[in-house]
Amino acid sequence: MAGQHTVLWYQDESVFYAHDHHKRIWTHKLATAKPYAKDYGWLRSPDRSESAQVLFRTQWAMDILKKHYPDEEHILIFDNATTHQKRPEYAISASKMTKGPSENFFVEVPVKDPITGKQIYGPDGKKLKQKAQMSSGRFHDGTEQEFYFPTRHHLAGQFKGMVRILQERGYDMTGRKAQCGKKFGDCPEGATQCCCQRTLYNEPDFADVVSALEEDCTARGFSILFLPKFHCELNFIEQCWGHVKRRYRTLPPSSREDTLQKTVIMALDEIPLLTMRRFSTRACRFMDAYRRGLNGRQAAWVARKFRGHRTIPVALLQQFDRELEVLT
Repeated sequence: MAGQHTVLWYQDESVFYAHDHHKRIWTHKLATAKPYAKDYGWLRSPDRSESAQVLFRTQWAMDILKKHYPDEEHILIFDNATTHQKRPEYAISASKMTKGPSENFFVEVPVKDPITGKQIYGPDGKKLKQKAQMSSGRFHDGTEQEFYFPTRHHLAGQFKGMVRILQERGYDMTGRKAQCGKKFGDCPEGATQCCCQRTLYNEPDFADVVSALEEDCTARGFSILFLPKFHCELNFIEQCWGHVKRRYRTLPPSSREDTLQKTVIMALDEIPLLTMRRFSTRACRFMDAYRRGLNGRQAAWVARKFRGHRTIPVALLQQFDRELEVLT
């Protein structure tokens, strides 16, 4: 929507331990709590009754945004954790596929309540799962390719096998193994069609499978971004954790879980919005530095030199070049 306000929502996680406290802190004797007018800060409803800050769930976050902030464009930003890259259970994957037809190749998907859509658990507390057919693939022209034989085929319902799937895509798999070695990584370096599994792995529809997280967000109309790995400086919530934990450690310790949860929430609520904005501005400076081609050490230098804006001025980059020439 033209002119629509865009809001970026960052996700991150942290762990708070019991008895992780300092008994004493240094403060000025005249220091008093200073109130700040709040804008967004942590994601919650306007009346503060709904929040996604304690135990984050993407669905909860999207519910709050849809309900209370429907007139804005929201972009959810996540770190590159392995859990965020998890694919849907039914997503296509070449791993564990059989070379030939099989009546036992299926994927396990969670059993959900048909009315509520919630996961169903067994008497032992474990998630119930059932076997189902893997999702269909796509030919190079975009049309759908079924991985299981159709109803009228003499092998109806069975998995076609990697050889048949690749033959339907125009590949000659004569003499090719299902996998080069015991592990997928045993393929020759740089090879793309050395075995059935490697060939499928490099097919566009296999390579472009989106994560379950991205699929859920896109289905509800939300854009999603993933931060690069090992770059915590790009997520300003990392600094928020430091601020919150410093406050948390000054509060009375306890062994009660409910008391600790209240203490964490109290510490989260006390971080000023102005402080969060400063942390966000610092993260934006790092992003701008990387966008301009600087490495991590260089980005840290310019971020320290210029703290007043989200982007780095050209004059500062020129100064950086001059100092770099002196050092070299």
